[in-house]
Amino acid sequence: MTSPSDDVAELAGGFIHEVKNHLSTFNLNLQLLADDFAAPQTPRERKAKQRIDRLTDQAQKLIDVSNAFLRFARARQITKRPENLAEVLDDMTDFVGPTMRAANITLRSYPDPDMPPVPMDRELFKQALLNLLLNAEQAMPDGGEIVIQSRREEDVACVDIIDTGTGIDAETMAKLFRPFHTTKPGGTGLGLATSRKILHAHGGDLTVQSEPGRGSKFTLCLPLTE
Repeated sequence: MTSPSDDVAELAGGFIHEVKNHLSTFNLNLQLLADDFAAPQTPRERKAKQRIDRLTDQAQKLIDVSNAFLRFARARQITKRPENLAEVLDDMTDFVGPTMRAANITLRSYPDPDMPPVPMDRELFKQALLNLLLNAEQAMPDGGEIVIQSRREEDVACVDIIDTGTGIDAETMAKLFRPFHTTKPGGTGLGLATSRKILHAHGGDLTVQSEPGRGSKFTLCLPLTE
């Protein structure tokens, strides 16, 4: 039996999906219109091109928010399989490595070699990891270091993501996992909320320790038994 909150999430997800389809069509037509004004000749055409560009930018932001919300709404739909956690972490470090190097960030990974297979939805767990790694990158605009380490605590597998970024103050910490709360320009405020929802759907949790100026440590925990 589904809960009322699950029904609301499903309904909202269906609504946003329909809105996104219309937005995509709207955005495509704006791009075609922009092509017609690719080489404006008069002040009126140049002004029209600027307005089209602004509308295209806003339409894309709405599509991005819609995609983020759909990921959030569907984060409970998981299929668990026993997975090698070290391989999952290696996949993620390979994936984000070029981005981190371009941002002058050193990425280090220390997986536990004795970790047993971890029941998880591999793709959703990787999405949770990616959200946290991108969050850590944004906390270090001048570069820094991210350490990923896995460890076992009795019947729980934990992954720590530690950064040397700006840290989080107490006021922001209290709202950190609220949907749509963000302090970043252009952010959706759904990345951390989605990550925590994914961990809760696995029967695990996502916690954080941080102080301003001293970096942050996010910990993802998954049960090793069903």
